[in-house]
Amino acid sequence: MAVNVDTVYQRVLALANKEQRGYITPQEFNLLANQAQISIFEQYFYDKNQRERQEPDPDHHTSETNISRLMDEKLKPFASFQTVTSGTTFPTTVTVSGVALDIFQYGNIVVSNRFICKYMERTELETILRSDRHMTYNYDWDPIWTDSMTGSEDIEVYGNQGQQLTSNITVECFRIPKPVNWGYVVVRGVALFNSNVAVNFELHRSEEDTLVNKILELAGIIMNKPGLATLAGEKDKVEKQLQKI
Repeated sequence: MAVNVDTVYQRVLALANKEQRGYITPQEFNLLANQAQISIFEQYFYDKNQRERQEPDPDHHTSETNISRLMDEKLKPFASFQTVTSGTTFPTTVTVSGVALDIFQYGNIVVSNRFICKYMERTELETILRSDRHMTYNYDWDPIWTDSMTGSEDIEVYGNQGQQLTSNITVECFRIPKPVNWGYVVVRGVALFNSNVAVNFELHRSEEDTLVNKILELAGIIMNKPGLATLAGEKDKVEKQLQKI
């Protein structure tokens, strides 16, 4: 479901030429394309947060109009569960095809691939751990995690006996997208697309129009063509408004 990098580049060139705004080189395109991709990717998290606040109990039945499900599909390619070292330290990268990619955001923390941990402030957790009443009737607890007080660690996880857990703990990780690349070879002074070294956008295919508009908007800025930036920005704004109807 990825977006083809050559399709986007050709559309960007066609629209820029139609507006007589100049030529965008492959090097410029790759730079702008990666900026556009990471911008759209980051927006997924804000959109998901807004959707969850507006619709705290969504209907999860499969439907072509289920926006919450679509947001999950957009994030799915970037999600994986990784081991929490010693139950305390998050991973910082995820390796994809031999390339280490930075983790952008963390999600659920899970014990034994089954129990989702509940977050608790340390002061509240300390109160519960010192409470004989809570320790006596604790068998329905889900595992609890809290921020670590040790600078080299990220979290601490506790089971329903008040014991700190240090193994079989994983965390949901959302990595950044792979860098996009319009690969090419130069033949007689002309850059020709080379699919063997190209890297497509990892974004959902519904983002093709958004990518084109964002790249054109950025291109208008670096080429000092305010008309192009304004035109692309207006198209992007209209598209976002239609998506939120």
